[in-house]
Amino acid sequence: MNTLRNGISAGLMICAMSVTAAPALADTYIVAVGAASNSLQGRSAAKFAEDLGAELGDAHTVEFYADGQLGDEKELMQKLRLGTVQFTLISSIMTNVAPEFALFDMPFLVKDRAHLKAIDADIVQSELAPKAEEAGLKVLSTWENGFRQITNNTRPINTPADLKGLKIRTPSSEWRVSMFKEWGANPTPMAFSEVFVALQTGTMDGQENPLTNITGANFQEVQKYLSLTGHVYSPTYLTTGLGTWDGLPDDVKAAVSTVSASVQDWSFAQGEAADNELVDKVKAAGVEVNQADKQAFIDASGPVYAAFASQVEGGDALVSRAQALAN
Repeated sequence: MNTLRNGISAGLMICAMSVTAAPALADTYIVAVGAASNSLQGRSAAKFAEDLGAELGDAHTVEFYADGQLGDEKELMQKLRLGTVQFTLISSIMTNVAPEFALFDMPFLVKDRAHLKAIDADIVQSELAPKAEEAGLKVLSTWENGFRQITNNTRPINTPADLKGLKIRTPSSEWRVSMFKEWGANPTPMAFSEVFVALQTGTMDGQENPLTNITGANFQEVQKYLSLTGHVYSPTYLTTGLGTWDGLPDDVKAAVSTVSASVQDWSFAQGEAADNELVDKVKAAGVEVNQADKQAFIDASGPVYAAFASQVEGGDALVSRAQALAN
């Protein structure tokens, strides 16, 4: 019987098997994410697992794990290569796989979700995904992570000058670190699972994430200020191991492709609907919310674009192509 198992949800079956000791059986597919289960990443992955199970039918089992149960993004990326996990979502650290993925670390590059979908079709699948394949990974679809905003416990962030000296957690992305250094902050890469305690204890003054991740991890409980910068629209990539993909039966590949396309549209719609709702949720927790001066951040971001153009082969052309796809 087809089964969707989620180790973190009481409404779904608890899986007791070990998945790190050996690759899963051929008819068992494991979907795992490092993100919080109630973040958009977590919910998108859960929907993919559920819909894939329904599409595949009774001959297959799909298991789902969130909240870093099987590891963070870096660890899950390695498990894709080993074949012990079949599907995960990878976001900012994809730049560690191929530098061209840093296109999405360029501040204020993506106008809206329709723009991202156009970039996915025209650039990600034709230009970036083949780079991931060289590293043993197969990018299947590009979904929503969201527009990234800044929270902290020191002061509202209106312009880059307000970031001066603040300890800001970033993902393990050299470009995100470089961006925040350029804006005057003291950025520190850190696994997402460690961020709540770092904010709570003052190890970090603040962090930057989409609202779905901020509220999914309850950062509003340990932060005083939310500044709506929207500095990066961060996608997340449904990814499998290249060896896993090459070994999948054609009917399973077809099911994965169908479901991943439908979940892409679902994730974009969910992200858009959540934008205002989640700001209200953060305000209700007592967090002060301000709209940042985006033009001030845009004006301070020229060196980031210049570095991408000089350090990434074809970087300037990629930026131009992406910008031309905006409606």
